[in-house]
Amino acid sequence: MSTFSIKSVITPEDEAAFISVPAYVYRGDPHWVAPIESSTAKQFSQDNAFFQYGKLQQFLAYQGDQPVGRVVAAVNDRLIEREGIPIGLIGFFECINDLEIGQALLEEATRWLHQQGMTRARGPIDLSTHNNCCFLTDGFDSDPMLMMPYNPQYYLDIMAAQGWSKAKDAYAYDLPLDQPLPDTFERGYKIAQKAGITFRSIQTKGEAFEQDCRHIYELFTTAFAHNWSSSARTEEEFMVEARELQTLVDTDIFVIAEDPKKDSDNKMVGFFMALPDYNIALKPVKGKLNIWGILKFLWHRRKINQARVLAICTLPEYSRKMVALAVVYLGMKGGTDKTPPYKRAELSWVYEDNMRSRNIIESTGATIYKTYRIYEKSLG
Repeated sequence: MSTFSIKSVITPEDEAAFISVPAYVYRGDPHWVAPIESSTAKQFSQDNAFFQYGKLQQFLAYQGDQPVGRVVAAVNDRLIEREGIPIGLIGFFECINDLEIGQALLEEATRWLHQQGMTRARGPIDLSTHNNCCFLTDGFDSDPMLMMPYNPQYYLDIMAAQGWSKAKDAYAYDLPLDQPLPDTFERGYKIAQKAGITFRSIQTKGEAFEQDCRHIYELFTTAFAHNWSSSARTEEEFMVEARELQTLVDTDIFVIAEDPKKDSDNKMVGFFMALPDYNIALKPVKGKLNIWGILKFLWHRRKINQARVLAICTLPEYSRKMVALAVVYLGMKGGTDKTPPYKRAELSWVYEDNMRSRNIIESTGATIYKTYRIYEKSLG
């Protein structure tokens, strides 16, 4: 039997202990990439827009004076309004390899959710699916790419022992870039051009960047309005995230499609959103973005030779104009024509039942190499 205690996070000292847990859990794990600690802390600042429509409670597990586990229970009113049922979230879960401690953390989180009137729990989701979510269930033998989850395999045993069941799986696809895309993609690009569609890179400076991001927000919100378990974001929430990523953008692999004939100030009809895999540079930083961490990041970013494709988005009415194939073609070409070129791309993540996106991705020759899962549990 483990000797441990569970407590709520209340004081600044508790908060610091909460932030410190992953470094202890993953010590010695060769594939873990530490999250930037200051970014995690911002999630619990009252400045976070989440607190305008949600509430949360953080919990810590201790063995003696050592923090060995953590979890967050959250109520996202936007998600409840959309789904029409009182469903709460668990997230930010980390725990040493101790089944009893893991179960106790989840029990404490679900008990709090039940006290808030929730009848179901879903997770892991860090406040919303726009943040980190899912547990890795297959593909533990390689590092995660930028903004993708990673966890020990024993987390799955903890979830099973506590009675959580699969809600939905998601996949990450691997695409080596040493071979060109099938000819279908270049033909799609030519068809889109003949239809009058124009293409360019995202703008990254000043008001031009702001305007591009606002149009991306409108398009993203329209195209992904019915995504499972997704809660709406305001434009300003989206812009805060976009500004944080502004200096990380590689314009060669971030393609925008526009229709000059579209009767609107916003001519954007599609985009291919990819980012360099900055995890390669972040891994040596170990979560500490102080002056030495920044220097390490700048040194190691030169080694980045792969990218993560976060989204391929087009308006449905432009499917016959092959805009989706066109932006994939240009985004991948931009990555391989660079000096030095990207060697591989990860397309992630996509839900198992999103066959429209999966069909496009699989037609590139990409194959599933990691699987992720979101769980649910009844609280009745």
